[in-house]
Amino acid sequence: MFDSLTERLDQALKKLTGRGKLSEADVDAGLREVRLALLEADVNYKVVKDFIASIRARAVGAEVMESLNPGQQLVKIVDEELVRLLGEREPMNYAPSPPTVIVLAGLQGSGKTTTAGKLALFTRREGHRPLLVSTDVRRPAAMEQLEVLAKGINAPAYAPRNINPVTIAKDSVAEARRVNADVIIIDTAGRLQVDQELLDELRRITEAVPAQHRLLVLDAMTGQQALNVTSAFQQTIALSGAILT
Repeated sequence: MFDSLTERLDQALKKLTGRGKLSEADVDAGLREVRLALLEADVNYKVVKDFIASIRARAVGAEVMESLNPGQQLVKIVDEELVRLLGEREPMNYAPSPPTVIVLAGLQGSGKTTTAGKLALFTRREGHRPLLVSTDVRRPAAMEQLEVLAKGINAPAYAPRNINPVTIAKDSVAEARRVNADVIIIDTAGRLQVDQELLDELRRITEAVPAQHRLLVLDAMTGQQALNVTSAFQQTIALSGAILT
């Protein structure tokens, strides 16, 4: 999407040279291409509308910096608004009293288990001791997959069989103390689509183990359907963030 957006911006901004200010017509010429590129990438229309409006409000009449021409100024504004929209880099917050609990939610196939392993490596690099926990008692070999992944990165795993998912999550706190882990990463079950049973199970898990982070894992190619998925999970467990795979 960003390669396409860059190409479209380049085409639109070739006309914007040698001017001290960006007029409304100048801005509209560039933003028309930005709007089309985002819509063709299946970005939600309301998101595109608000994004374009925020750029236009800043860009119309904006003084061009001495080292930049008008086209580059518009590119700079678009870049800054993209960063603002997507969110700037922030450090991971850990619980003042360990363990820090991270719950991963999402649809089946979104990459939750792989993401759990990556998060374990990330927290370890920050000086913490992660424990990987699987509460997916439905998907065949889901627990085995997490155990293999944990072994590959030399991290402890907790995936007891024939136990209720909520009980697994609750007991993981004691297991973390036993293996001297200060971060618990809980990989939950997914479904092919959002259903009430999935949401109820997630709600019970987060009630049993208060989590510092409740992260929705989404396939980055999902498109506008991601908005509906996010809304359903948000209403159930009050998400604190999302990870795109």
